[in-house]
Amino acid sequence: MTILCLADFKIQFDKLLKKNSYSSIEQDIIDTFFNKEAHQLLSGTRLNNSNDTPYIKKRLNGSGGFRLYYLLLIKDGKLILMFLHPKTGSLGYDNISDESKAFLYKQALESLKHNTLFTVLIENNQLVFKKM
Repeated sequence: MTILCLADFKIQFDKLLKKNSYSSIEQDIIDTFFNKEAHQLLSGTRLNNSNDTPYIKKRLNGSGGFRLYYLLLIKDGKLILMFLHPKTGSLGYDNISDESKAFLYKQALESLKHNTLFTVLIENNQLVFKKM
């Protein structure tokens, strides 16, 4: 499974890493998404009705942890990390609006079409973002 992300996801991730209270997010993402088969990535709340390209909202670290939105392109073997936010702490807030969810979906498809995504890799047990 190739892991990709939107530029906005990378910005939000970098912002969260700077706060000690969110330091677990990097390992949480590695544990949740890397070295997994597509069927292992289907858990979470499905935001669309597609079996080929499910759009999923996933909880990381329970109800007070993080929310992560991603698009799974099963036939292509790709996962696009679209948005991330904590539920608690100084940067925490409630779930995003339906309009924001729809915008993210369109943004992911456009970014894929125009090759403006980042490839997300693990190097020395840390996430590394490389421009496609």
